Amino acid sequence: MTTPLEGLATIVGPGNMLTDPTDMAPYLIEERGLYRSSAQAVVRPGSTAEVAAVVQICAEAKIAMVPQGGRTGLCGGAVPAGLDRAIVIATERMDRIRVLDPVDFTMTVEAGCVLASLQAAADEAGCLFPLSLAAEGSCRIGGNIATNAGGTNVLRYGSTRDLVLGLEIVLPDGRVWNGLKSLRKDNTGYALNQLFIGSEGTLGIVTAAVLKLYPRPTERQTALIGLPDSQAALTLLGQARRASGDAVTACELMSRLALDLAVRHIPGLRDPLGTPSPWVLLLELSSSRPGGLREALESVLSQALEDGTAQDAVLAESGTQRQALWRLRESIPEAQKHEGGSIKHDISVSTSRVPELIERASAAVADALPGARPVAFGHIGDGNIHFNVSQPEGADKNAFLDEWPRLNRVVHDIVMGMGGSISAEHGIGRLKAAELARIKPDLDIELMRRIKTAFDPDGLMNPGAVLIP
Repeated sequence: MTTPLEGLATIVGPGNMLTDPTDMAPYLIEERGLYRSSAQAVVRPGSTAEVAAVVQICAEAKIAMVPQGGRTGLCGGAVPAGLDRAIVIATERMDRIRVLDPVDFTMTVEAGCVLASLQAAADEAGCLFPLSLAAEGSCRIGGNIATNAGGTNVLRYGSTRDLVLGLEIVLPDGRVWNGLKSLRKDNTGYALNQLFIGSEGTLGIVTAAVLKLYPRPTERQTALIGLPDSQAALTLLGQARRASGDAVTACELMSRLALDLAVRHIPGLRDPLGTPSPWVLLLELSSSRPGGLREALESVLSQALEDGTAQDAVLAESGTQRQALWRLRESIPEAQKHEGGSIKHDISVSTSRVPELIERASAAVADALPGARPVAFGHIGDGNIHFNVSQPEGADKNAFLDEWPRLNRVVHDIVMGMGGSISAEHGIGRLKAAELARIKPDLDIELMRRIKTAFDPDGLMNPGAVLIP
């Protein structure tokens, strides 16, 4: 009799069925190294039909399945940590763009497409796919959809949820649900697409998607601005939106410590501002209609420097300079690694309350763990701040990381008291499942469990992610 693993090998081919521990190792570790796991096998299907056949075998054999994209997730949602009997289903071979339609401004793509490849394909067609994040060179669109990824352009274009028109999903029993529609308006019952976006592979596996495109920008204006306080960032944001006809694409806040760490540890970076302001803002405007943005931004900055809203400012004069400014922002997480342990918070509140959140959370962390260093940065334009806490200088890294649950509770209680979210763009995964159960109302958890049971009654699809079993 053929075993389930033999059946899987027949479907995907021997070269795409990994069982050797060395071959499987890259698929079994989470980006931050918080989860190192094991699995019976890693399978790499090359088509939706192969995914469906793999899932059907696993469902019949009651084998847990963990969908996996580019392995850039930050919450352990794509590794089978703590599962006794599981396989990883990696979508990396499913990397075809099925259709790119510049008239409809859509493209239909497979789940394993690397985000940067989709950006490049859209650009070549005179379009823009606006989802953009630090991991875009290796993350895959299926994972972006599964986690409802955010990134730097949410202010203008929305999160991944706002960029998806249709989905193709392999359900937990192996059936294929075809929702690959490019319709902008469809009110025929429940919006099933929305259930799968952000579900982290717990309800089914994304195999393809129809994505929204936009006209390619022909002008970008980027400035790095020194600020006296974080509140000034909101003042500048409002002024820039009004002056530019709401053409602000990105608005990224960085604390002085965050910027200093990037310059200190990442080769080739320098702070172009002459004044070491307490806060720094990276502001970018873009438009598909050339002309006018430079003048608008210069006017905003001139007024801000005159009235003290800004202390210093640098405007990018070329694409190379623009990239250098963006590298300062994007290098902060990597720079923090050189400072020892870092306890992460991916949190959001109403945009107007971000300065209050940073002030309150910083004070609470100082009380809870003297010497700990809050490194606040992120997407102030949409209310999402990465409030990462670096260990006290000279502290023991492991002892500091043991404080992760306690510091999470300290920060998250403030966030929830302000009507915010403990996961703005990274998802829940396994890392935050217990915390989600703690802070979510009982009715919310009950409804989520009902949905999970309806789609996956045997609990085989990514068990332990999002919801505690």
